[in-house]
Amino acid sequence: MRNCNIATLTLKQRIVTVKNFFEYCDIDISPRRFKLKVKLPKVVRKKKEALSKEDIVEILNICDNIRLRTYLILLAATGMRAVEALSIRIKDIDFDSNPAKLFVRGEYTKTKVDRIIFLTEEVNQQLKSLLDYKHRTRRVCHQDKQEGKTITEYRRPDKKDTDLVFAVYQNRNTPNPDCLYDDLSKSFAKTLDRSGKGDREDSNPRRRQISLHSFRRFVKTTISDLGYADFSEWFIGHSGSTYWTKKDSEKAEIFLKIEPYLTFLNVHQLERQGADIQTKVEELEQLNQSMRDRDKMKDDAIAHLSDQLIELTTRLDSIERRQQ
Repeated sequence: MRNCNIATLTLKQRIVTVKNFFEYCDIDISPRRFKLKVKLPKVVRKKKEALSKEDIVEILNICDNIRLRTYLILLAATGMRAVEALSIRIKDIDFDSNPAKLFVRGEYTKTKVDRIIFLTEEVNQQLKSLLDYKHRTRRVCHQDKQEGKTITEYRRPDKKDTDLVFAVYQNRNTPNPDCLYDDLSKSFAKTLDRSGKGDREDSNPRRRQISLHSFRRFVKTTISDLGYADFSEWFIGHSGSTYWTKKDSEKAEIFLKIEPYLTFLNVHQLERQGADIQTKVEELEQLNQSMRDRDKMKDDAIAHLSDQLIELTTRLDSIERRQQ
């Protein structure tokens, strides 16, 4: 089995499947004998490649497909799992709320629980651009078989709330997010190769060091480094602590604080937020300087009063000496 190039986890899963099949067929397997006769390889945990914000910006700038770019920005700003992001429908997005919200259906989550995710302003605008591009008026040419003529028409696809955001073709059968994953993962692999970041793992040449799951690790690490570890667990869809509970308004306030760190290509927004921060810093510096000046005035007044007190004490001493 070692020469079959099968991953250790895959091998263990196949053995579990075979054992379950034997039990279904009333074939008893002694766990003790199985452990003595069958030696399973141990799972080796490899170090995952860390993804920085600069790497994400470089990858996004190389994307020549608005569909892939929107998908990667969504993953990098929300930490969603790959199929979770592909399962969202148009009606699952609330563009008008502040901040914008995204509803994730529990059918496509790992924990099978519905959840709400906040969206940055950059992701909000990018999703709007993608939907406008998908439902734009386009020129369509087709041939009339009866007359043998080529007919040119301008058509605009119908927009339905139940359509998947990242699906290219909408038909009677709802597109499968897993099929969309195969398509976008191949496009992402080509993008990594163009950017020079398509290196593969030493132990598994079929797997790249940077994958779609790397964006999820980036979001978790970024939010945790800002001091919101419990919020990061909730944000990426982990169960987290049962004792960490906050209102939606409080969660939104925390998200607005971390939003600049999950923004990548919206330079104007970053510059505006940077200017606001710089203004606040200048105001704090002015306030600090005024407090220093005020303290200095108080110190001077105290020193002046101290000098006057010493002078009065000296005069009283001299008067007492004269009276003696």
